[in-house]
Amino acid sequence: MKKKLEGKVAIVTGSGQGVGKGIALILAREGAKVITNNRKPKSEKIEDLSILSEEEKVKYHLLSGDAESTANEIIQMGGESFPYFGDVSDYEVSRKMIQAAIEKWGRIDFLVNNAAGLGSGTLVDTTEEDWEHLTIPKLKGAYNTMKHAIPYMIQQKFGRIVNVSSDAWIGLAGLAVYSAANAGLVGLSKAAAKELDEFGITVNTICPQTASPGHILNFAIAKKKIESILGDQKMDQKKLKTVEDAHSTPDKAAPFVAYLCTKEAGFINGAVFTVTADSRITLYTEPCAAETIKKDNGPWSMNELIETVPKRLLKDYVSIAKKKDW
Repeated sequence: MKKKLEGKVAIVTGSGQGVGKGIALILAREGAKVITNNRKPKSEKIEDLSILSEEEKVKYHLLSGDAESTANEIIQMGGESFPYFGDVSDYEVSRKMIQAAIEKWGRIDFLVNNAAGLGSGTLVDTTEEDWEHLTIPKLKGAYNTMKHAIPYMIQQKFGRIVNVSSDAWIGLAGLAVYSAANAGLVGLSKAAAKELDEFGITVNTICPQTASPGHILNFAIAKKKIESILGDQKMDQKKLKTVEDAHSTPDKAAPFVAYLCTKEAGFINGAVFTVTADSRITLYTEPCAAETIKKDNGPWSMNELIETVPKRLLKDYVSIAKKKDW
């Protein structure tokens, strides 16, 4: 049986480990030639893992890797791949990586933007450095690769771009800056989808929930911070278990990305999905205006607004701030 992505060329940023690695492997299994990427070869630097349990430490090390180890795994299973080390938030690095695909294989069909900085913290707790670490790789990295890949996709009249965001894009307490970065990526994806649809190019967003070294470490840190914020109020253990169950091995969430790259999925464009490692796929609704009030004879007075807004504009409204979703 012919593989669904035979003869196509893919780039997956941040594919040394975690969901990026899982995506690179499934694309290769379906016949795509894959350039793997992360910033630099795996470092021997030992991170401070003292916050992790012994079981979490073992899992952390088992999931660690880099672009070269992922490319080697693809080659060992009979596929074509090579690693490209470099920070995609650097405009020239992204240009040269896209050019490497063109020079090697003559085309670029699939672009998966998974490179990201991870971290947590309330808006008050985070620093300027945290802002740059969390927003620049995610947003500028995706912009750079898309900027350089799209002209080739337009020439081909075919392309599939999948941007990897997070469910934090809806705004999660304790993940203020991370939420901002991921919301920005969703906006970029939706705008690009509208611009590129006429050229046979789709741009969709997935919000994966899978295990990775970064997730294991940052989830442990986030839990500790949230517990300190909640104080005597305990975290919802049922919800916590649901989150942990969804973050199992990344290969279980990756097939949906391969599906989005197929010819058959060409009707899907500008959508946002949650994809979990326990095989749950959820489609987000599109943002739309809910209610409107308008006054024809001049500006609203304060008394009119106090009287009208609760009854007409915000009837049945409940503030999201009452549902922190830690």
